[in-house]
Amino acid sequence: MKLVEIINKETIQLSLVADSKEECIKKMAEQMVQTGAVKNLEAYIQTVLEREKKGTTGVGFGVAIPHGKSSGVAKPALGFAKLAAPVDWQSMDNNPVNMVFLIAVPEEQAGNEHLQILAAIARKLIHAEFRNQLQETKSPEEVIQVLETV
Repeated sequence: MKLVEIINKETIQLSLVADSKEECIKKMAEQMVQTGAVKNLEAYIQTVLEREKKGTTGVGFGVAIPHGKSSGVAKPALGFAKLAAPVDWQSMDNNPVNMVFLIAVPEEQAGNEHLQILAAIARKLIHAEFRNQLQETKSPEEVIQVLETV
């Protein structure tokens, strides 16, 4: 599955204001409700926050990849946000996060789909050039263009 197949302009935010990872996740998930990908906001958010309790999704490099498999999700979706100000995510490298990918997968489709999405993103995040390209984006279309390389 290609990332550009599950992300759309409405789930991309280029200056998201959030004071905590919980607020960030909630605001990003609300955008997924607008697109019809998430049908039960509370159920999905609860799943994502439960996953956060098991271990941080702050993967380093200023990036977090929160995710959840939930019956509250209608179809696979990906959100992306650049944060207006860095947020503490208890990341693996102890640095705050300024870019977030939010993954939503229906519980019924919960095989390896979310792992494939996670792996695709993680493989690219290792490269500074990819992170810099995302950081430089000025529009949702530019974000999608960068993600087409994944």
